[in-house]
Parts: sequence; C-alpha cells; structure tokens
Amino acid sequence: MTESIVRHPDLAGRGVLITGGGSGIGAALTEVFVDQGARVAIIDIADDESRALASRLSARSQHPVTYFKADLRKVEETRAAVDEAARTMGSLSVLVNNAGWDDRHDIDRVTEEYWDNNQAINLKQMFFTAQAALPHMRAAGGGAIVNFSSISYLLNMGEMPSYTTAKAGIVGLTKSLAGRLGPENIRVNAILPGMVVTERQKRLWHSEEDIAAMIARQCLKRSLLPQDIAAPCLFLASNASAAITAQTLVVDGGVL
Repeated sequence: MTESIVRHPDLAGRGVLITGGGSGIGAALTEVFVDQGARVAIIDIADDESRALASRLSARSQHPVTYFKADLRKVEETRAAVDEAARTMGSLSVLVNNAGWDDRHDIDRVTEEYWDNNQAINLKQMFFTAQAALPHMRAAGGGAIVNFSSISYLLNMGEMPSYTTAKAGIVGLTKSLAGRLGPENIRVNAILPGMVVTERQKRLWHSEEDIAAMIARQCLKRSLLPQDIAAPCLFLASNASAAITAQTLVVDGGVL
C-alpha cells in the first residue's frame, strides 16, 4: 500500500463495487480498496485492461477481484451485473460510481442522439446503478455511495456542455439520494476532481501546456494523480466519515 494511504480497518472484508474500475482513476480506486482488504468487484466495458487489472490484483489479494462487463447505458445489463457482483462478493455495502465519458463536443455539432448518449453514460447510469445496489446495501444494514462529479461545471468550460451538465446533475442526484437513504443508514457523497493527469488524458486532451496552465491556477504546484483522488474516496466509503452525507468534496489542488 502506498505510504500516504491511510488504513481503514472497517473496509476489510466489505463488498465494494466500482464502476469504470478497470483503468485511469478507476484502476487506482480498485487498487486502494484491494489494499484495504475489501472484497472488490468492477464493472467496465474495457475488457483487456479490466481483466489484466483484476488478474494482477487478485494475485496479491486475500480476496479475488472480479470483473463484470456491462454497458451501463442499458439498465437491465446494469442490474444483472450489480446483482452478480453482490452475489460473488457475498455482500455489497460500498458503491463507487466512477464511470464516465469526458468527450469534448462543440455546441454547434451536438445532435439529440449525442446528447442523450452522453447523459446516459455520465448521469443516467449513476442513478440506476445506485438503485440496483440498494437491496444489497439494505441487506447489509447500510452502506456508502460515492459519486464522481467534476469541477468542470464550475469553471465555465465551453467545450463539453453535455458532460458538464451531467456533472452538475450528479451533485443534485447525490443530495437527493442522501436525503432519501439516510434513514436507512446509507450515506451518499460526491467527489469533484480537478485536472487529474492520466495517460488517456494526455493522449486525447491535455498537452504539456494545458497541464502547466492548470498547475499555475492551483494552490498546490504539481499535477494531480489518480492516487490523489483514491484516498479521499476511501475516507468517504469508510466509517471515518460516518456522520458525513449529502456533501461534495473538491479535490483539485486548490483551484476553487
């Protein structure tokens, strides 16, 4: 385990489901939960990366990491994958809604089909994944849901209007679910990452100049890495945050 990651003993043996857990930030999340001794399952569509990660982490974990392929835009596929993950782990008490798609899109070129698909990937699936997880959390006596939003909707970013709309919606969804599920001992919070530098981001969107410009805006003068997001997620999933719900945690190096 990375030295900077705090151990949360209550996570050991708990069933943790991570969407989009096969690569990027999701892979870092999967790894830190495994290192906490949790029983971890991931849902993703990136076959090769997810299988390789599950195999690598299973080799060093006391519990096998299981991977389920599902298109989260399809509600029935989502429900089936969540149910199978819970059955395989034996319980489910932590859901990390990490999956998303930060595709850039110009306002003049967005079609109705593109908009609906983008919303399905970035917002709709979070609700239905949470809905599918609820019976298992109730059976476990409670749990924690951590939804991944983004600071992008707070920065007036004009190159991805559907994405930023969805990320704003995730905050509303988080607060609504927290209000409904608190009496059932299920906490719901959101993490808003800043510019996290992953290989995908560098390949598709962020030049060295872009990264340098964001660092100049941050209070902390370094790039944010997936591990910087993973530790706060552990906190919100664990009993260390037992009285925290309906909150948003910004992890951006001090941009906002």
